[in-house]
Amino acid sequence: MVDWELVRSSAWPLLQGLVLGTVPLTAASFAFGLAIAVVVALMRLSPVRLVSGVARVYVSAIRGTPLLVQLFIVFYALPSLGVTIDPWPSAILALSLNVGGYASEVVRSAILSVPRGQWEAAATVGMGYGTTLRRVVLPQASRLAVPPLSNTLISLVKDTSLVSVVTVTELFRVAQQIAAPTYEFLALYSMAAVYYWVVCALLAAVQDRLEVRLNRYVTA
Repeated sequence: MVDWELVRSSAWPLLQGLVLGTVPLTAASFAFGLAIAVVVALMRLSPVRLVSGVARVYVSAIRGTPLLVQLFIVFYALPSLGVTIDPWPSAILALSLNVGGYASEVVRSAILSVPRGQWEAAATVGMGYGTTLRRVVLPQASRLAVPPLSNTLISLVKDTSLVSVVTVTELFRVAQQIAAPTYEFLALYSMAAVYYWVVCALLAAVQDRLEVRLNRYVTA
């Protein structure tokens, strides 16, 4: 039988784990990961084969290995090389690198979807590569990248549950800590699942609103 008093008393600690752990972890990792993604995407588009090759290997390594393994490498394996990173920075580093690997392909495809004529038109008015990219290409590419990047963000919210293995306290770790001595695994893990679901539903709603706003002045 479910201990409903325990469930009610656990609602606040779980919310704290969400607000103080999961949300900032997600925000920081997505911000750094998106920055990595833009750099890697531009490297993939580089005409220099060495530069594009390095980026290709990075994307392949990230997409070809589990996030859990990447977390273990950053937190548990790097100290053997003399590189010791605290739990929170380790989690953010691993998650950011993971997001960067996946999101880079989204950014690259969005940039490639911008008509070549946009580059040529910018060149005719004297814009350099950097200015064209910043003022012409990336604003148009961002509209196309919103849906897949939003999916990446939603996946990241759920992936943060894995950082409990590197002793980072977030929503799922709080649920584990409360459930371990009480054996109320079903109730507490279900509560954690509901919290994740609510956050992901809110992000999906924001995504829909953002897509409508970005497409408002786009002609068919």
